[in-house]
Amino acid sequence: MKHAFHENSLLKLARGGRFQPRVTILFLLLTAFHVVNIKCVQGQIASAASTPTRATSKPALASPRDRLYQDLAAASSALTKQNNLLRKLVKIVGPSVAHIEAKKRQKSSVTSGNAANARRPVVVEEAGSGVVIEHNGNYYVITNYHVIESAGINDIRIEVDGRIFSPSRLVHDRQTDISVISLSSKNLIPCRIGKSKDVEVGEFVVAVGSPFGLSHSVSYGIISALNRHDLDLGPQGVNYQDFIQTDAAINPGNSGGPLINLQGEIIGINTAIASNSGGNDGIGFSIPMDMVMRIVTDLIELGKVERGFLGVSLDSNYTYEKASSIGLNVAYGAMITRVTARSPAADADLQVGDVILEFNGKKVKNDSLLVTNVSLMPINSIVPIKIFRRGEISLIDINIDNREAFSLNQ
Repeated sequence: MKHAFHENSLLKLARGGRFQPRVTILFLLLTAFHVVNIKCVQGQIASAASTPTRATSKPALASPRDRLYQDLAAASSALTKQNNLLRKLVKIVGPSVAHIEAKKRQKSSVTSGNAANARRPVVVEEAGSGVVIEHNGNYYVITNYHVIESAGINDIRIEVDGRIFSPSRLVHDRQTDISVISLSSKNLIPCRIGKSKDVEVGEFVVAVGSPFGLSHSVSYGIISALNRHDLDLGPQGVNYQDFIQTDAAINPGNSGGPLINLQGEIIGINTAIASNSGGNDGIGFSIPMDMVMRIVTDLIELGKVERGFLGVSLDSNYTYEKASSIGLNVAYGAMITRVTARSPAADADLQVGDVILEFNGKKVKNDSLLVTNVSLMPINSIVPIKIFRRGEISLIDINIDNREAFSLNQ
């Protein structure tokens, strides 16, 4: 009698069926061997699936050109990391950079023809850049005065983060070439402001702006020098100069835009270029952000700038030879040629012929930078100065007065 064996049959056999004991044991052994054999085969199949098949033929050798590409990929890995950093930096800073268009009214340059036409102002459209900041919960755009010079509120169009704004207020400081534009919007992204006093020559920087009207253009370079001054910046001039020099490409239209460190912080406002061609020759100048924020804070809160005042006139031709002639063997400092009566300098007993070597703990490199540094000091602050007088060095505390207030009281 034939029997069909399957799972149910095995269960029945295990529980005792109608087969003889010897036959039952035999069938159990055969069936167990069958199950184990199936599991072994399944394990071999799984192992084969997880183990790479040994190639039956040798891989094709890389061509010389493929090897060059591989070498290039390995060598460029460091630059790729740097490039990723720059991309992140630009992405973070981009929403805080403004594109500015201004209609500026200028005097006609017509020298012949109708006299009435010669007197009629000419409207010139120019593009520039700016940076969004936040102060006491309100938003402002910082730019250069020369970007919006002679333009009214209705003549200025500002684009920030893809949106268009009109100014609600304009405040200027011509002597530092800084303007502040008030915006009524509350939904803007301000920049992160860095400390320009910590900047060093050789640091990598990024400039963002609108060169030749091309908004949000990015260039890259280093800090080339610090404390640049006595630059001839055209008819409007800049009286207080302490520029950061950079070789990051700056062109007409970059004015007012940010100079950014690798941490995404604004360390300067791009303002001027030295150029024989009118375009970028690798020498650009930025106003340090510490100086910018000192001016901007006054413009926002007071509507004008309060400047510090000592009450001295300085020798613009002070040289190392002059220093040597009075027994001083250093090539820095500023020599006093006149002391104003009843001024802070007079109260501190400064005298003609004194050489100011340090101001507020820093070396005085020359007379121009001393004037700029004094102008930026908070009014009524007491500042230590180091002077050289008749072979001796002394440390004197001096009170910083308000230049405008002192002039009005004379």
